[in-house]
Amino acid sequence: MAQLRPRRRHALLAAPVGLALTASLGFLPGAASAAPQDVTAVRAATTTDGPLLSYVVNTATDRATLAKVKKAVKQAGGTVVVSYDKIGVVVAHSKNPEFAKALRAVPGVQSAGATRTAPLKAAATTQYGKPQPLKLGKDGAKSLARSTATGQEPLEGLQWDLPAIGADKAAKVNPGSKNVTVAVIDTGVDDTHPDLAPNFAANQSASCVSGKADTTPGAWRPFDPKTDYHGTHVAGTIAAARNGVGVAGVAPGVKVSGIKVSTPKDSFFYAESVVCAFVFAADHGASVTNNSYYVDPWLFNCPDNLDQKAIADAVGRAAQYAQGKGVVNVASAGNDNFDLAADKIVDTGSPNDTGSKPPARTVDPKVCLDVPAQLPGVVTVSATGVKSAKSFYSNYGLKAVDVAAPGGDTMQVPDAPAKEGGILSTMPGGDWAYLQGTSMAGPHVAGVAALLKSTHPKSSPQEIQWLLKAQAKNPGCPTASYDPDGTGKWKAACTGNKNVNSFYGYGIVDALSAVQD
Repeated sequence: MAQLRPRRRHALLAAPVGLALTASLGFLPGAASAAPQDVTAVRAATTTDGPLLSYVVNTATDRATLAKVKKAVKQAGGTVVVSYDKIGVVVAHSKNPEFAKALRAVPGVQSAGATRTAPLKAAATTQYGKPQPLKLGKDGAKSLARSTATGQEPLEGLQWDLPAIGADKAAKVNPGSKNVTVAVIDTGVDDTHPDLAPNFAANQSASCVSGKADTTPGAWRPFDPKTDYHGTHVAGTIAAARNGVGVAGVAPGVKVSGIKVSTPKDSFFYAESVVCAFVFAADHGASVTNNSYYVDPWLFNCPDNLDQKAIADAVGRAAQYAQGKGVVNVASAGNDNFDLAADKIVDTGSPNDTGSKPPARTVDPKVCLDVPAQLPGVVTVSATGVKSAKSFYSNYGLKAVDVAAPGGDTMQVPDAPAKEGGILSTMPGGDWAYLQGTSMAGPHVAGVAALLKSTHPKSSPQEIQWLLKAQAKNPGCPTASYDPDGTGKWKAACTGNKNVNSFYGYGIVDALSAVQD
């Protein structure tokens, strides 16, 4: 099965849907600082003969230290792009190959490192924003007629995932509050889509691709609708409106915003962009963020690698800041069928921005973190199929996964007009398509979290997380060996009990319970 960018391991391309839609369609701040050194010593090591890279420099947050660090950035041959003083993260660019090393020696700097291995490219200016005509096709037209007759949205009869978590019934009780916004941190959102336009919050949207928020109208839209459809699909699962068009979202009454963080053409999610997104979402009143990606270029960030340590540190500070401002952060667990509680995992895809196949490395996932999914306080989501069984590709792990939700599985086929095991949702240009992956599971949980926030508006992120887990329904570990295709390729061992286990965490989330006060 082909893999989908950008959440390379967090969203998979489902087979064409028969709708004739489209052919194209997943640290807390470090305590230790380097030994003190006079800032003027940085100047002697400055060279500018290397590739232009982006860096995060993580520091203490007092004014004097930040001023000292910003001065040191310039002395080491760098340029400050933006400084998030509230969390002590400075984003800088430099051609000095020794830039990170020089900054680590500055008093008050707790970690510093390159956010990528590939050189920076020229900033992209093209943005997508032209609405396109709806494309239903024969099967879509038949489903529209059936759904309209039953009071559903036109394509809702193809959304097996909504009744799987009680979202269809929940909408009749409480579709969600307009005071609740879910920020989709992703490839951008096509706010012109007729299923998304009624609920889109432009004043809470931006592009963070450069590491600095750009709120120019339309900046949040995908660079290329043919390849950067991921965020639009995620947004529809969360909050597609019940407006007589297309599909319905899990929380069709809440607002959804788009914060674009992926680079054009290659769709990389770098740390400085994700830091910007978490801070922007928090400062602009988001209640929930959805994160269906991992921070490139490392699938796992190990603390003994100083660049990776700095990446995890910077994003961890930003996620913690958002939580402190009342935001529930939801993230997809990944699509490699990895046991995130295992002692060892072989990572064959990091770094992924070199242009060549990297050597395999063995990591301990309890130490080397998938960011943001494994950061403290983040709700980590595994995926299920139509039979409420773990999706064949979904990562899992006892105490590593918090809850589960529908993400689709081609090996679990629904009894629906289109025999597709994926998740049907919105696509750029007024279209719809099926995708599968933990990228699709995450937004179901984000939608349920938004319903909980609508029902309990004064609840803290910790309380919302507790409710998510308390209301979840756990299928329990399978009684037979888990080997969905019988080949052993996707074989996995479920551990734990019927209440908490490695496949589903506390269980599959329940939208109906979320709206029953």
